[in-house]
Amino acid sequence: MPVVATVIIPAHNEARVIGRLIGQLVHDAGPGELHVIVVANGCTDDTAELASACGPMVRVLSIPTPSKRDALLAGDRAARSFPRIYVDADVELGTKDIRALDEALRRPGVLAAAPHRVLEMTGRPWLVRWYYDVWARLPEVRHGLFGRGVIGMSAAGHARIADLPPLLSDDLAWSLMFAPSERMIVAGARAVVHPPRTSADLLRRRIRVATGVAQVDRAAGAPSSTARTQPSDLLAIVRREPRMAPRVIVFMGVAMMARWRGSRATRQGDYSTWLRDESSRR
Repeated sequence: MPVVATVIIPAHNEARVIGRLIGQLVHDAGPGELHVIVVANGCTDDTAELASACGPMVRVLSIPTPSKRDALLAGDRAARSFPRIYVDADVELGTKDIRALDEALRRPGVLAAAPHRVLEMTGRPWLVRWYYDVWARLPEVRHGLFGRGVIGMSAAGHARIADLPPLLSDDLAWSLMFAPSERMIVAGARAVVHPPRTSADLLRRRIRVATGVAQVDRAAGAPSSTARTQPSDLLAIVRREPRMAPRVIVFMGVAMMARWRGSRATRQGDYSTWLRDESSRR
């Protein structure tokens, strides 16, 4: 069976979740159907060893620098085929989802694609649940490629993003590089995304996102960001569903705190500190 797609997984200290992801990716794949490249970057745990034990479809590269961008570049250098599907190690994605993304990316005019997002909210505190209740309803979140942990590119799509500068919110920048007619949320693909399990980790993640959005706005060569939440978006949610009003207030409070906390990093030009949420990897 020919290779369906190349899957590139940047992984920094992902020993707790890498087996879960790869196990689902290759579970239903035929011999030679997938080419999975795991780039262990700056790992101090056994991410590379666990990934290597996942079978012949998996190739593991190790680089010394803990850098997602460097890992993506290393994966691209090792890849030999398109489409290429870039997957964060902490999501869940199966063989059938890769097949659906691959089929979509082979359609004329489709340069980038992502799966539908399934938020795993079991065990999350009410503040985290309320925040994501609003976030998932925002127009840019529903239609953009970002925040899913998975983005696929055709050869033409990859050429579009190849010269972007290093960016903290790479998935946001990638999404913004494509017109709505050039990108697709694929009906037959689902990615399970694990939100934070604590309010503190939610804030850490949102500070990182706020800093990343500010970097996209300021970086030379990056696309203009249209993904900021507008008051009209929040008002529209409340008009459609009045019961969402308390959740919108919580969302606004978290967003304002994240922007305030992220403003220091923005002023200092610190776009390399990765505020990682460990709670979602349990």
